[in-house]
Amino acid sequence: MAKILYVQTSGTDTPERLYAPFILGATAAAMGVEAAIFFMIKGITAVRRGEAEKIRIGAFPTLAEAMRQALDAGVKIYICEQSTQLLGVPRGDFIPEGTIAGGATLNDLALDADAVMTF
Repeated sequence: MAKILYVQTSGTDTPERLYAPFILGATAAAMGVEAAIFFMIKGITAVRRGEAEKIRIGAFPTLAEAMRQALDAGVKIYICEQSTQLLGVPRGDFIPEGTIAGGATLNDLALDADAVMTF
């Protein structure tokens, strides 16, 4: 099975940049592609509990709805442990579906993926 990795570095201060990995991830899953999103740096703010519910751009659904569609399609979510420390966000502040992971996991995911896209 083909694999794709999306790396999200933008956070809630640039909401227009947050939809793409969820929409593309759900699309990839529908195509039979294994998809994962790795949130790092400010990107981790998008997966803090309650933040996605606050974001809606134009006629798009809330970010939480886009996230739920991706999760229901099987997209895996990783949250950078070092970024949580960098920004001082406690590990318990994130959505329960996310896995806290370090740099080695990101490297493994990138090496195993057939494609990597960064947002």
